[in-house]
Amino acid sequence: MKYIQKYYFLLTGLIAFIFFLTTIAPSVIQIDTGELAAVQVTLGIAHPTGYPLFTILGYIFSLVPLPFSKIFQLNLLAALYCAAAVSVFSYSSKLVLDNLYKFGFIKIVKEKSKKKRTSDKIEVTSTSVKSDLSESIKIIAAIFGGLFLALSKTFWFQSTSVEVYSLHLLLITIITLTLLKAFLFSDKDKTALKLWLIFAFTLALGFTNHMTTLLIIPGVAYLYFTQNKFNANSFKQIIIMLFVFFPVLILVYSYLPIRASQNPLINWGNPIEWERIIRHISGQQYQVWLFSSTNAAAKQFNYFVTNLPKEFLLTLLIGGFGLIVSFIQARKFFIFNLIVFLSTVLYSINYDINDIDSYFLLAYIALAFFIVFGIVQLILFAEKNKMKLIIPVIVLLTLLSIQFYANYDSVTEKNNYVYEDYTKALLNSVPKNSIVFSYQWDYFISESYYFQLVENFRKDVIVIDKELLRRSWYYNQIKTNHPKLLLGIEPEVNQFIEALKPFEREENFNANLLENLFRKIMTGLIATNISKHDYFIAPELVDVEMRQGNFQLPTGYTLVPYLFLFKVVNSNEYVEAPMPDYNFRFDNRDDKYLVALKGFLSSMLIRRATYELQFSKVEQAKIYVNKLAVDFPDVTLPPILTNLMNE
Repeated sequence: MKYIQKYYFLLTGLIAFIFFLTTIAPSVIQIDTGELAAVQVTLGIAHPTGYPLFTILGYIFSLVPLPFSKIFQLNLLAALYCAAAVSVFSYSSKLVLDNLYKFGFIKIVKEKSKKKRTSDKIEVTSTSVKSDLSESIKIIAAIFGGLFLALSKTFWFQSTSVEVYSLHLLLITIITLTLLKAFLFSDKDKTALKLWLIFAFTLALGFTNHMTTLLIIPGVAYLYFTQNKFNANSFKQIIIMLFVFFPVLILVYSYLPIRASQNPLINWGNPIEWERIIRHISGQQYQVWLFSSTNAAAKQFNYFVTNLPKEFLLTLLIGGFGLIVSFIQARKFFIFNLIVFLSTVLYSINYDINDIDSYFLLAYIALAFFIVFGIVQLILFAEKNKMKLIIPVIVLLTLLSIQFYANYDSVTEKNNYVYEDYTKALLNSVPKNSIVFSYQWDYFISESYYFQLVENFRKDVIVIDKELLRRSWYYNQIKTNHPKLLLGIEPEVNQFIEALKPFEREENFNANLLENLFRKIMTGLIATNISKHDYFIAPELVDVEMRQGNFQLPTGYTLVPYLFLFKVVNSNEYVEAPMPDYNFRFDNRDDKYLVALKGFLSSMLIRRATYELQFSKVEQAKIYVNKLAVDFPDVTLPPILTNLMNE
């Protein structure tokens, strides 16, 4: 028991880590994991805002000689970050409970003097005193509060794979801890400055990983000025803090221009000059989705409200009760926590993106603090009614078990191999030195960064991201990795990059000129490389870009369905393609990414089977139809293929 009292926060993190191990991804998953893992291992430049601290720490951890693949090793690092964040949160929770009297509120008491004149007397009052809570109550509340946070859906998901939000969770909990210590224990001038400088250091680290660290600033301002007041000394201290904050920020972010100047394999944004650095760090290309419309904000707010019960389930009721309790017992902490919650929600609902969940993480941390207060009152209620301590503990364990089982299926990635399978099968399906033109970032392109650059899998295949061709920096990356690819279209590329400058600077630009040059580049890439490389186009380009007239093949060329892709050919003769002998390890979930991926696969199998029939290759067509029947039994086939299946 003595060791639990001393190391309760480490125990909480360890339990959380064990939970996380049951759901950790064995390989790359959808969206950015492939790119981020490759950036860490190769010391590259990630997509905005660059995430230099995340990259450097990941690179160092990737050097540890563990008996795992690099991707699993980095997924494991994400779980370690999240488990450490749970430990820090648990420690911070007990720190708050230990010092409830310091979070008391100020009230004005009217007193009458002997001369019957009314004067104001300020006194600090609190409904709680330091000895109100036993050590066991505080430890139990801190442990369970940390575990409820760990098993909330969005927090838990960050532990499953490589993502910047896992490190963000650790840093934001450390920032909160150093802030609380600075508020609680800076009784003397020298101690105060030291603690606030430590806070400034951790805050700078937070900003070097993710800019949503900004969301804690309103709460910071409340606690800081509550303690230090609005006076010359408090602003002088802020200036001193900035002398710590900015050097740390600049030092870590200097990684971007230094490394970019060395032309790494992944050099997103090519931030080698001041203009590009600012553009990259600020995430300028994403700002178009910020505060875009009230309708978008209403949609995101509705999503937050409807999703919230799924995060904490029944424990949310304890959090609601804890909110009221914290208002009574620790008014200043209540106000700080509420400010953090509201600033996070108000900012995040005004960001119109699909994957918004991770932007609410700080709000969930704030809710978890309220849950801690609710747990305390649950235990006190049991004590008041002369129940043994084991009764509320059993209730809490039951709630934790419900949350674990309810969120497990939506979080787990332990069997997610499908994006590895798809990427490897697609790369293996094309001949040596082929070019693949696509914008399937979430399903294939991001993942290909990892397999090609880290595991050296089919490095001969050139993968071109159609959407990234709209960015000037991407041409520099192409020249670094594939020096001869752009040789035939250099004039068009140079004109496009020049015309792109005002667009990237958010100045007036010629939209028609940009679009015409962009289309010439897409077509020119085929025309100038088709004699040296087999050229393949992904189905989304055919179904969207070509159908809408935004992209066309060079004169005389046509497309042939070729398993996962379309092959560009200049002949009407039959073109052989690989047989569909791949096996994808689909799990039982059907999220929007798997639904889309299955759509790509089934549509291409249908097209290839139809193509085979056009050349009277009936037996070949049956192979594709049988693959459809096995992998996608719910897909509706065209009549010609349905009849074939019945033969």
